[in-house]
Amino acid sequence: MRKLALVVGATCMLLAAAPDRATAQSTLDAVKAKGYVQCGVNTGLAGFSQPDSKGEWKGIDVDLCRAVAAAVFGDPTKVRFTPLTAQQRFTALQSGEIDVLSRNTTWTASRDTSLGLNFAGVLYYDGQGFMVPKKLNVTSAKQLNGATVCVQPGTTTELNLADYFRANGMTFKPVVIEKLEEVLNAYFAGRCDVYTTDVSGLVAVRASRAPNPADHVILPEVISKEPLGPAVRHGDDKWFDVVKWTLFAMLEAEELGLTSKNIDQNLSSTNPSIQRFVGATGDIGKMLGLDNRWSFNIVKQVGNYGEVFDVNLKPLGFDRGINNLWTKGGLMYSPPIR
Repeated sequence: MRKLALVVGATCMLLAAAPDRATAQSTLDAVKAKGYVQCGVNTGLAGFSQPDSKGEWKGIDVDLCRAVAAAVFGDPTKVRFTPLTAQQRFTALQSGEIDVLSRNTTWTASRDTSLGLNFAGVLYYDGQGFMVPKKLNVTSAKQLNGATVCVQPGTTTELNLADYFRANGMTFKPVVIEKLEEVLNAYFAGRCDVYTTDVSGLVAVRASRAPNPADHVILPEVISKEPLGPAVRHGDDKWFDVVKWTLFAMLEAEELGLTSKNIDQNLSSTNPSIQRFVGATGDIGKMLGLDNRWSFNIVKQVGNYGEVFDVNLKPLGFDRGINNLWTKGGLMYSPPIR
């Protein structure tokens, strides 16, 4: 009896100390209560997340955040942006400073497990590359032995750089700078021979920041896989579902041919897939804790994936490539919304 009493007592103490998961407020409930989504973004990367001359944030990562706001509130303006460096981003999400991280962040095993993150899908398939001044007459990364390389800390870029040079029996001198603005200034000022980051970042930087884009060459080697996507905290499946299916809805809309310009006309469509998408049947929104017109609002107010890509990335010289729909030879694919 004494042993039984001790076991019961210990169990009660554990239960009392444990958080009440049933009554804990989910991120979705907290977001609804405060009236906006707090989104962590890059401090300034053209095409992905960057404030324009009026201070309005633009980019594909930014539009993903606006799409989440459209899904939750039916209003894409109910979002606030927190610019974060590569080293700040995970702490900001873990601490609850932001609700979702949408900052050209690579989905990796260690981040998905040891950092307590859930990646909600891939917004952009990428890979790491190298950019050099044209005057160096370098045509391959294999010619970079002994080069000085500008790189940001706390990134997969930094790790991949070391792996690539080691694997190819080459040496390099790193110039490690945290803030993007400062690392770009260093590269364009000639403090390093090479700038390395995701190829998307190289294309964006060359198009938007180089005094003369033609003076810089992106080398042909792509040395890594960099699936970039939004992340949320572990332990909140309800919010994870909302962010995940927001991204999928943007892809599904493009596949169904639904755009911000024609989705109103499709409200009366007899296509069962479109009926479910616009909320006429299926109650998918209720399953997510949202209005049944959640996906309609995303497309009407923000656009499908192709529209967002064309607005933000196409003007910088990006082509769809592997970020095309699976029906067009790309990797973009949404599970069925049904």
